[in-house]
Amino acid sequence: MLGDFTTTPAILRLVPLAIVIGVLGAGISLALLDMIGFFTNLLYYQRLSVHLVSPYGNTLGAIAVVIPVGGGLIVGLMARFGSEQIRGHGIPEAMERILINGSKVQPRLAILKPISSAVSIGTGGPFGAEGPIILTGGAVGSIVGQLFHLTAAQRRSLLVAGAAAGMSAVFGTPVAATLFGVELLAFEFRPRSMVLIGIAAATADALRMVMASAHLVSPQPLFPVPSHAPIAGVGLLSAAAIGVACGFAAWLMTQAVYGFEDLFKKLTGHLHWMWWPMIGGLLIGLGGLVDSRALGVGYDTIHAELLGQLAVSALLLLFVVKLVIWSGGLGGGTSGGILAPILMMGAALGGVLGHVLPGASPGVWALIGMAGALAGVTRSPFTAIIFAFELTHDANSLLALLIAATLAHLVSVLILKRSILTEKVARRGFHVMREYAVDPLEATFVREVMDTKVYTVDPDRLLSDVYRALGEGSPERRQRLYPVIDDGGRLVGVLPWSSVLAARDDTTRHVHEAMILSFAVAYPDEILRSVADRMASLGLGVLPVVDRANTDRLDGLITQFDLLQARQKLLEEERHAERVLTLEGMTGRRSQEIITAVASDTSSNEEAP
Repeated sequence: MLGDFTTTPAILRLVPLAIVIGVLGAGISLALLDMIGFFTNLLYYQRLSVHLVSPYGNTLGAIAVVIPVGGGLIVGLMARFGSEQIRGHGIPEAMERILINGSKVQPRLAILKPISSAVSIGTGGPFGAEGPIILTGGAVGSIVGQLFHLTAAQRRSLLVAGAAAGMSAVFGTPVAATLFGVELLAFEFRPRSMVLIGIAAATADALRMVMASAHLVSPQPLFPVPSHAPIAGVGLLSAAAIGVACGFAAWLMTQAVYGFEDLFKKLTGHLHWMWWPMIGGLLIGLGGLVDSRALGVGYDTIHAELLGQLAVSALLLLFVVKLVIWSGGLGGGTSGGILAPILMMGAALGGVLGHVLPGASPGVWALIGMAGALAGVTRSPFTAIIFAFELTHDANSLLALLIAATLAHLVSVLILKRSILTEKVARRGFHVMREYAVDPLEATFVREVMDTKVYTVDPDRLLSDVYRALGEGSPERRQRLYPVIDDGGRLVGVLPWSSVLAARDDTTRHVHEAMILSFAVAYPDEILRSVADRMASLGLGVLPVVDRANTDRLDGLITQFDLLQARQKLLEEERHAERVLTLEGMTGRRSQEIITAVASDTSSNEEAP
């Protein structure tokens, strides 16, 4: 029986692992935030505390430039002598582990990545904690998966579950974390992955709520905002304008990051990459002198933007400085995330436009810009919408969020070949397709493409006679597999062309001596995906098709080339354009229907007594 999904009860044994990964991911993520807070307090304020604070407001003056330079030096040394995989913003690295390494992550990465990120961000790096947390949580999920006898697909689900758990624990956004895992990391939308990702994200957030009840973390959303009226009317047009602007901003942010990366690569041969984070740290330090709000994770600055507390000039300065030092730092190969900086720059853009757009306050438009930028840069519109909602609990902005995220996504995919995440993967020689669609092999049956005109042979026939019958240019020679049918019309075996060719000069050997008695078959009511999987696992290019109720009855043959007909059908649906209805035709037909109805009513009235 065909079903909607292929998931089996075997997934149930992975559920406890997803719960464990959710707990571990939450614990490690919150510990990373504490480490960031520790380094920031120690270096910028000379005090011992793990409370997460911003470098903004420190009184060190120009000497503060030295702090991110020192942080860059430490990260460079850790990457050089520890693991080069700690470089970067985490999410592309997680993608790479999934794509090329069977979702296997080195255990030491689970230790080195959070420490290097805590050093990088704690010394003023303008990065988010979520990227390193996603990679670290993914590493935890992968390590747990490697301890058990699992497939690469199952390890992938656990890796993404760990990444989602980390994101959920930091931001308190379990639904957005689940969507993020599905939209960006799982490379599929199946219960076998979504269920485990959702369970891990929910577990992490549940643990966060327990900690909130113990006053260890805040029970409030990360960015609470004042209530406001639902955005409607002209306000929706303003949301559309912000969405378009965020789409172009996504292009700017992506180009800035990889532009700096290309600049640093030109130093290859002159300066070892170990020193590049230190140069990026110098740029960060100088940027901090211009606007120290741009330093660090910046959650307090994002909140100020959403509350409308920053003037236009402050927002413009923040956008420019953050863009330069963030892209310069990442281009230099330091360790840090991208989500928080994208949120900050998107909120700045929305806030600036909000001072001229009608329909809501600048703080509300900052929220719309935040979601639009995330949708445009990461190409994850659903994640962006739910993420913004869970961060603020602002339900009155949902329609505007949908419009802005959708248009930002549209502009981004039209003007950018790859996103900021997949570009790094592509530069390493791999390709990621972000479009998910129903596989045509899943929607086409064997009976629709199989060949029913099949050349069959008798089991008592000489192989040499078969060879002569299949002469050069004969269309039957292209068949390559010949069903053997006995006198009763039953399928008793199959004869490969290779066996015919090997016995072409043997005048004593018969078909029944060379035919294969045990062979794989296909059924007319099977979908092509099942047949393709069978062919791939057995290394076959053609299968006989038999009736499911009577497997001795041959219905046809199906080859690997027949499978392409499903793809051809899809291409025709996508490329063949036609005008099915015309306004004139619809009007004329409707008019005729009215005339007929009137005539019928008139006739009925005339016949009435």
